[in-house]
Amino acid sequence: MGMDFELLHKIKGVIECPNPDKDIRRFDANLRLFPPFIDNDLCPLTIKNTLLQSCYLRNTEWACGVAVYTGNETKLGMSRGIPEPKLTAMDAMIDKLTGAIFVFQIVVVMVLGIAGNVWKDTEARKQWYVLYPIEGPWYELLVIPLRFELLCSIMIPISIKVSLDLVKSLYAKFIDWDSEMIDQDTGIPSHATNTAISEDLGQVEYILTDKTGTLTENRMIFRRCCISGIFYGNESGDALKDVKLLNAVAGSSPDVVRFLTVMAICNTVIPIKSKTGAILYKAQSQDEDALVNAAARLHMVYVNKNANILEIRFNGSVIQYEVLETLEFTSDRKRMSVVVKDCQNGKIVLLSKGADEAILPYAYAGQQTRALVEAVEQYAQLGLRTLCLAWRELKEDEYQEWSLMFKEASSTLVDREWRIAEVCQRLEHDFEVLGVTAIEDRLQDGVPETIETLRKAGINFWMLTGDKQNTAIQIALSCNFISPEPKGQLLLIDGKTEGEVCRSLERVLLTMRITSSEPKDVAFVVDGWALEIALKHYRKAFTELAILSRTAICCRVTPSQKAQLVELLKSCDYRTLAIGDGGNDVRMIQQADIGVGISGREGLQAARAADYSIGKFRFLKRLILVHGRYSYNRTAFLSQYSFYKSLVICFIQIFFSFISGVSGTSLFNSVSLMAYNVFYTSVPVLVSVLDKDLSEGTVMQHPQILVYCQAGRLLNPSTFAGWFGRSLFHAIVVFVITIHAYAFEKSEMEELSMVALSGCIWLQAFVVALETNSFTILQHLAIWGNLVAFYVINWVFSAIPSSGMYTIMFRLCRQPSYWITMFLIVAAGMGPVLALKYFRYTYRPSKINALQQAERMGGPILSLGNIEPQPRLMEKEVSPLSITQPKNRNPVYEPLLSDSPNSTRRSFGSGAPFDFFQSQSRLSSSYSRNCKDN
Repeated sequence: MGMDFELLHKIKGVIECPNPDKDIRRFDANLRLFPPFIDNDLCPLTIKNTLLQSCYLRNTEWACGVAVYTGNETKLGMSRGIPEPKLTAMDAMIDKLTGAIFVFQIVVVMVLGIAGNVWKDTEARKQWYVLYPIEGPWYELLVIPLRFELLCSIMIPISIKVSLDLVKSLYAKFIDWDSEMIDQDTGIPSHATNTAISEDLGQVEYILTDKTGTLTENRMIFRRCCISGIFYGNESGDALKDVKLLNAVAGSSPDVVRFLTVMAICNTVIPIKSKTGAILYKAQSQDEDALVNAAARLHMVYVNKNANILEIRFNGSVIQYEVLETLEFTSDRKRMSVVVKDCQNGKIVLLSKGADEAILPYAYAGQQTRALVEAVEQYAQLGLRTLCLAWRELKEDEYQEWSLMFKEASSTLVDREWRIAEVCQRLEHDFEVLGVTAIEDRLQDGVPETIETLRKAGINFWMLTGDKQNTAIQIALSCNFISPEPKGQLLLIDGKTEGEVCRSLERVLLTMRITSSEPKDVAFVVDGWALEIALKHYRKAFTELAILSRTAICCRVTPSQKAQLVELLKSCDYRTLAIGDGGNDVRMIQQADIGVGISGREGLQAARAADYSIGKFRFLKRLILVHGRYSYNRTAFLSQYSFYKSLVICFIQIFFSFISGVSGTSLFNSVSLMAYNVFYTSVPVLVSVLDKDLSEGTVMQHPQILVYCQAGRLLNPSTFAGWFGRSLFHAIVVFVITIHAYAFEKSEMEELSMVALSGCIWLQAFVVALETNSFTILQHLAIWGNLVAFYVINWVFSAIPSSGMYTIMFRLCRQPSYWITMFLIVAAGMGPVLALKYFRYTYRPSKINALQQAERMGGPILSLGNIEPQPRLMEKEVSPLSITQPKNRNPVYEPLLSDSPNSTRRSFGSGAPFDFFQSQSRLSSSYSRNCKDN
């Protein structure tokens, strides 16, 4: 509706809209204006008429509107919410270990509390200097257990959470600062939005990836077409340079003109004329942009759009069309249509474009579509994206009748989308299919190498795409996603009914079980229809299939199905990573353990919703192998070391209680304990974020060592038991040597405390130094500088008379026995640890030790060998007959589900699996022959 700017302030009316909701894809409302503008007539409003909060205006300098929702009731405000925190596998393990230490702490407190009360009642009252009263208050039995609770409270290091949050923030900054992950084409750097899950990158087991814009460039190029059964561009590979097509355009061939007309105006593209006079197109999708530009190069130029009037220039003449209705594309209909009126002759025409299954079945009776079907198959085999274009002339009364229904459906506030789809179906039929377009979407640089490298790292890949099956398979072949015969084998799960899907799924499962022990890359492909049935009725069997297969291609899937597949793999306790570039990938990205968004040509929706954003798919290799692996290794050491240093000081307190009457007396004062956790032992371990057990080049060259991270071999109950034993041993060493060196010399309590604390600090320094793989200046300063700082701080306190430590450190440092004690503590504490480490490194080296030795020697490792991952067992074993039919099952399929050993099952075992080098017809005939032979 056109209106003068001066009349805007005089508008009066009502907007009928639903209550605020968080669905940013829909806005079903009506605008009712009062006279004199429109007499109580309804104007439907959709999301196309809506400006969301925080959006930017494009292609216009200003816009006038009415605020419908404000504040927290806006769609973005309600959908913003609080994102569900993601718990990493390491965080879950740390929580379990913390729980185990807490139980141990309670047991220690109870045992020592009981022992203390028993000693007090049997021995302490006999000693005159203790001065215990004969009768105490009623709570006296709780005093000693509470003392031990205070002593043992440091068993669980409270600082571990602070330390982990700090180093995780540094991990995220390392990703942001990585110059090798900057997209040189766009200058877009990588960015970590979520700073809490970096170590999960090193434990990824499944990557679920979109195709268009993720594996490919999403830079569409019009390559070939088929018009009325005639193929263009097959010889040259570029239809725009095909002489036959150029001659047909010059001769104004009716079929070609109609085909180009649909290409030019069946879209939502907006032409904009630049200052130089050139026409630029603003398109919502790259496909539409490619089609409109291709039509322009073939002299069907989309010149201007003024309100609902479109101007097309073809071979020097200008043609005008009036857009009557636009039938938007939906994932259910898989097509988009416009109803236009030719301003020259007044004819009303329906123009449609969409997927082949959404156009070809609706061709008018009698049209020969065999050549078009062959064109679709041929182009798909080449990995090209196909669209079918169609045309239908409408009668005036037919359009008017349908227009009323469409307007009514567009104005309803309940189930508007469903009502509109139903009305569109009444018009979108009896098409005259004009032809097929083929658009090339090239692979991004480095995609095949990235997938091959990550496969060596033990990571499985699933491709989730909305494209055709053949197109997806060809792209998968070209990017090393699947292997060709004889190394690889592709199995097909298809069917439109529950019975067909059941038989297909059963056949694939049996083949998977047979080939699981063979060195063969077996993958399966499933379309969205069969996937919906499988997830609904045969979820357990499909779950087993997901566990058996390292590779899957899911075609024609919806955004919700992508999220369901992620949830399926997560339910099997796999760590999943989802990567995509468009708004249809957001649900999948948010559902996965790790979401990665590519800042691509489809906008920043995926990148903003993701935990990490990168510029190109190839950066995923470095993100996982370098940043993910380093983060895992560093966090594993930091978390276990934090428990270790707290347990050492706590065990010393416990041992001291045995020579202090089990009274719960503390050997250390509160200031020393606080400084021990906050200053003396925290700084050295924080610089472990710079530690690298292997160089980046070695890690990228030998990706199979990621298996150590995936299997959690650096942080598990076994490794934690080693650190627990080390803490107990070091506490015994410090306590025994300190007691023997000073307790029998009748030293002051403060001196004994300081000697024991000094022994702990010396041991911590050597432990951190021993566990450090690559030293830098900062690490040397942190380890040895921290040791020097310990003495400087205590010298300062020893110089203050009121500190309680007056002259203690001065006296100790002047005694040779103090330094001999420190030497004995370090020698006795680190000697066995060094011996064990040498034994493991020399006689039982791991693959990582071999690489470390090669780096030190400067020699290359030609073959690292295979590292076998730990086998994954299903929580509940799925039997060969686990596929259960729904309650209202068809009796025709009873033999398949029978428990009888003589059932039809045996025929499926010998049937040939689907091979992507065979045509579907060959598959059907071959499979039926095998069934008959059996």
